[in-house]
Amino acid sequence: MIGKKPRVGSAQELDNLCINTIRFLSVDAVQKANSGHPGLPLGAAPMAYVLWDRFMRYNPANPAWFNRDRFILSAGHGSMLLYSLLYLTGYDLPLEQIKQFRQWHSMTPGHSENVAPGVEVTTGPLGQGFANGVGLAIAEANLAARYNRPGFDIVDHYVYSLVSDGDLMEGISSEAGSLAGELKLGKLIYLYDNNHITLSASTKLAFTEDRRKRFEAFGWHTITVEDGNNLNAIDNALREAREQKDSPSLILATTHIGYGSPNKQDTVEAHGSPLGEEEVELTKENLGWPVEPAFYVPDEALDHFRQAVDRGRNYEDEWNRKMEDYEESFPDLAEELRGMIAGKLPDGWDSDIPAFPPDTKGMATRVASGKVMNAIAPKLPLLIGGSADLNPSTYTALTGLGDFQSPDTADGSAQGAVGGVWSYAGRNIAYGVREHAMGAISNGIAAHAGLLPFCATFLIFADYMRPSMRLAALSNDHVIYVLTHDSIWLGEDGPTHQPVEQLANLRAIPRMVVIRPCDANETVVAWKVAIETRDRPVALILTRQNVPTLERGKYASADNLRRGAYVLSDPPNGEPDIILIATGSEVNLIVQAQERLFQDGINARIVSMPSWELFDREPQDYRDSVLSPSVTARLAVEAGSPQGWCNYTGDKGDVIGLIHFGASAPADKITREFGFTVENVYECAKRLVDGSGRRK
Repeated sequence: MIGKKPRVGSAQELDNLCINTIRFLSVDAVQKANSGHPGLPLGAAPMAYVLWDRFMRYNPANPAWFNRDRFILSAGHGSMLLYSLLYLTGYDLPLEQIKQFRQWHSMTPGHSENVAPGVEVTTGPLGQGFANGVGLAIAEANLAARYNRPGFDIVDHYVYSLVSDGDLMEGISSEAGSLAGELKLGKLIYLYDNNHITLSASTKLAFTEDRRKRFEAFGWHTITVEDGNNLNAIDNALREAREQKDSPSLILATTHIGYGSPNKQDTVEAHGSPLGEEEVELTKENLGWPVEPAFYVPDEALDHFRQAVDRGRNYEDEWNRKMEDYEESFPDLAEELRGMIAGKLPDGWDSDIPAFPPDTKGMATRVASGKVMNAIAPKLPLLIGGSADLNPSTYTALTGLGDFQSPDTADGSAQGAVGGVWSYAGRNIAYGVREHAMGAISNGIAAHAGLLPFCATFLIFADYMRPSMRLAALSNDHVIYVLTHDSIWLGEDGPTHQPVEQLANLRAIPRMVVIRPCDANETVVAWKVAIETRDRPVALILTRQNVPTLERGKYASADNLRRGAYVLSDPPNGEPDIILIATGSEVNLIVQAQERLFQDGINARIVSMPSWELFDREPQDYRDSVLSPSVTARLAVEAGSPQGWCNYTGDKGDVIGLIHFGASAPADKITREFGFTVENVYECAKRLVDGSGRRK
């Protein structure tokens, strides 16, 4: 060992030893990787230590214990702080993984991801973790209101987060913070690492507002800690925050980025780059830490941290005993709750879903979706969600299941699920016009376990949610997006509201399942698939306008939607000259065009292709049975960007799509001008079949 071993003779010295252990595990990992952010762990280690050592209830031996407190490192660039805590407190994250920070296939990626046990949510894009925490707190409040009974606080935990200057700058934090204050989420406590430094500048230049006043205006309880190294002050602040039952809390702790570094403390250089070998040595000497070996963990510190294993086992054992007593007193509730925690779908959850009769007028798929949701929701207690102030347009209100709202907010006039007023037991979340926050909050609800969140807005505004949707896919979060008003058929609302590139954008997200049903009965199956797909998000793309409900005796069963694409109808002899492919409302165009082509002696196969992702999972022989390799004349029809359709139409096929924005005019005028007519589909198909080629 190079350097004097730290002295441990008092509780204060032991605390200091533990804090420096966190600091230098983090610093050494960043230095070994020659990549990362050492400044946050150096400055925020005291806050994290007090929280994890004195307040949080968790079980390292069972990271998924349901009633644990949740911790989110919203400032995900400081991931080594969290990884150090997880290793030290006994999670299954060995020291070797700390040494493999940011390396190929390690459990310690550069920004915290839920690949490591104990990492609740994947963070990195600033502000996302902040909003995820609001979702976790909503889930806790909802399940507690629905399942707790006097003497049985079965669902009873806090949600903590460490947030940074950057988190609070991002607009999503204001959206989520405003909603959390409105909902009075008292079990939501955030520690703000107020170090006055961003990547390129001091926050004095980039962030001049009074954050405390902003959050007070949102309805948060705020506490200032002048010295982020003062453990007693941090302890007192956390105790005060936990006493606030009717408001979330923000603890603003003044810290020093790169604390202890003689040349880089309180500088931009400490934020996003390794300290450098010389500065690491100077920092260790400055804080009384041995220069060598790297990754030094004193026995006294590890013994102290590992007490969390016994504490955690006792916490969970106590909860399990309470749960057993709860099961005796409330067997039906206990069975339902256990099933929800396990993500089990109740028997018969889909038994009341309607089947829609053939109808040439039909209905909008958004309307069909609303009917399906309200048939499912009473039998699927997992389901919870809301829209960005668009329930009348997205048809996503769950009738009779109440509004999620603090009972203290209700004025007695609004009807809810419990006691005739708003309640945390309500399953409709009024997000307000907050798409950014809604997406990330939904991820938090999904990460909690016990609930299946949906969120709804117009397809065009999926752009506002895209970062959250991407993280849902990256994190395997089961979130259902109900995205209505899906095309230029919006008409007079114009190009600001008419989606063009949004389908292509969503399909480009790995692991995202996008489904655009063609009629009411495909919408039924789309909802079933969305609920049964447990390991990734699903986006349902729905029409504003009516679309015909197909006669399924004449056309193939809508249940084939499960395979992503299927043959709706074949020529009588089964030998097509051309394959017409469409999604959503445009399927009706190819249905009618098929009849026209038959009259001209052209055999057309028509294919409904509601989901590329589901189709691409199918075996090659099935895909070839739908898109026969011998038929090279193929025409796809979709009122959106044609990007990606060449994978299905091939080099000799064509696409009727949109390579420009929409327009403001009546829908029938727009569709005629842009070529979404039976006549244009017919003409394009004929050109492909007779060999005159693609459209010019």
